[in-house]
Order: sequence, then structure tokens, then C-alpha cells
Amino acid sequence: MHELSIVRDIFSTLEEAYPGRMQDIIKVEIEAGLLCNIQPILIQNAFEAYVLDEALFQDLELEVKLLPIIAYCKVCAMNFEVYYHRFVCTCGQPSDQIIQGEELRISKVMFNNKTGQ
Repeated sequence: MHELSIVRDIFSTLEEAYPGRMQDIIKVEIEAGLLCNIQPILIQNAFEAYVLDEALFQDLELEVKLLPIIAYCKVCAMNFEVYYHRFVCTCGQPSDQIIQGEELRISKVMFNNKTGQ
């Protein structure tokens, strides 16, 4: 299950980016392109399994946003959304230039509003 290793990487990235503030994080949003082979329900399940063992993160929420596949057409110089893995522009030309859809990134980290910290 590669989802659990992805969840571990998310927490490692957060610990590196926000040392000493992990206990203040209340929500993490990640963006996953359709081509990155991530299933939101499997990531959510791996996340819930991970935080069960970590009392510090039991109230932490994870939101996964799927991003559509967007490609660029050199012929008509337009971006187009890819459906059913058909990388063909509305003008009929195939394209191999992916603009969006392969990424997996932390897009937002929300902290609690405790004062004095």
C-alpha cells in the first residue's frame, strides 16, 4: 500500500516545514492529479490509520482534492481537459504536453487560532 508511505511523507514534509508547530495544525489539504495514481479514499484510510497511533494528530483533518488532467495543444495554442485518457484536443490534434494532472502536493495547511503562540 503506497498510500501509507505517501501519508508518512506528508507528515515528514510538515515536520520539516513547521518545526515545533505540528501540534497547532488542524487541517491539511493536498492536491492530487488524476495521473498520479492516488485514490482519495485510500489516502484517507491510510491517514486515519496513521493518526490512530499518533495522539498529537488525532484531531487533524485531511482533505484530498483531485485535479483534472489538462494538456496543451501546440496546433491551436490552447489548454484542454483530458477525458477518458484521450489526449486529443477539440481541434482533433493529439498532444503529449501535460500541463496539470501529475502533481501530488500539499496545497494548504491550516493552524488553530491559539493566541500567545
